[in-house]
Amino acid sequence: MKNPTAAMLVIGDEILSGRTRDANMHHLSGVLTDHGIDLKEARVVSDDHAAIVEAIQALSKAYTHVFTSGGIGPTHDDITADAVADAMGVTIDVREDARRVLAAHYAATGIELNEARLRMARIPEGAALINNPVSAAPGFTIGNVHVMAGVPKIFEAMVASLVPTLTGGDPVLSRSIRVERAEGEIAGPLGALAEGYPHLSFGSYPFQTERGFGAYVVIRGTQSEQIDDAEQKLCEAIAQLAPPS
Repeated sequence: MKNPTAAMLVIGDEILSGRTRDANMHHLSGVLTDHGIDLKEARVVSDDHAAIVEAIQALSKAYTHVFTSGGIGPTHDDITADAVADAMGVTIDVREDARRVLAAHYAATGIELNEARLRMARIPEGAALINNPVSAAPGFTIGNVHVMAGVPKIFEAMVASLVPTLTGGDPVLSRSIRVERAEGEIAGPLGALAEGYPHLSFGSYPFQTERGFGAYVVIRGTQSEQIDDAEQKLCEAIAQLAPPS
């Protein structure tokens, strides 16, 4: 049976402007790989209501899971929760369970739970909360869409709370082989190898040193025996190539 699939939607003008470097996709992809969920697509959209709605609707239809990051804070430009509610066709309002979580957190820290902070307790109807052990303000899951914060430390904590509850498949294994030949020389053998192993994926990533060109060939799959066999055949095929000129 194929692994579940996923897409990630990164939301925020600060990402697109270059002001902030996204780290969340890199973290999520590693966690999902280990859990047997295949991340198939990632998008970045601005803080635009219509763009978020459109992306959520498209991705939620195409993949088993959609993970979002960004736009669920207390300020006016944190519009993700409203956009997700619209995308899923439900209402949104301050919810009592989320309000209690925030009230307890701010009471413990001596900070006022003002109107702006209370925005973080607005949860779409029917959603389940995602625990946030860092700053308390919860994320939420509605349908197959998982909505989380953009701050990396908080995002990572939410992912740690959420992903173990999701049904995964076989963890994806990865093998990297350094090849001291240019991509143009190994393209033929590599293509033939890919045809012979349809359940594996093969990637070629070139590099250059003072001695010339080379490539890292990365083999990915769920069966270590297939990866071992493919690696052996790749090394044999490269050994049979004519010496580089």
